Amino acid sequence: MKRRTALKSLALVLGGTLSLPAWANAWNADTLSGNLNQLVSPDQQALLAEIVETIIPATNTPGAKDLGVHRFILTMLADCYEKSAQNRFVEGLTELDETVKAHYGKSFVTCSPAQRLEILKAREEAAKILPPEKEPFFPFLKNITIQGYLNSEYVMREVYKYELVPGRYNGCFPVTASAKK
Repeated sequence: MKRRTALKSLALVLGGTLSLPAWANAWNADTLSGNLNQLVSPDQQALLAEIVETIIPATNTPGAKDLGVHRFILTMLADCYEKSAQNRFVEGLTELDETVKAHYGKSFVTCSPAQRLEILKAREEAAKILPPEKEPFFPFLKNITIQGYLNSEYVMREVYKYELVPGRYNGCFPVTASAKK
């Protein structure tokens, strides 16, 4: 590899690392500040919270709604995505809720957990048959939900047992004599 190419690559890696939002790794609800209602209405925020809870429900660990993944998604959209992507996301939320109202006669938020799961499974199946040039809403939402959940402070500390510096040096470790040859 030539030196100039190596330096360019190093500069790109360092620039990309520095430009990433610092809150996107091991985030918690306190690090998500700002007005989240700039993109969506409070009703749409409640809808998003129920969708992420359906994707990752609470079990013996907190669910996505409990960890505030819906707020993470809105912060990511506001900070890292273009206006066109933000508009497609809001349109996808609106279209999902309108479809549910037409089919069930009630909002996604008021549906039972079984109905919610059925709706999202149907959305996932429908997204598989769409042509690649159309960007389906649900796969993007599912991916960013999983990303937000796995990068939350709770999962990093309690599930992964994240250590800043793994593999400590223990200078007082007892040494036993090896067997004679």
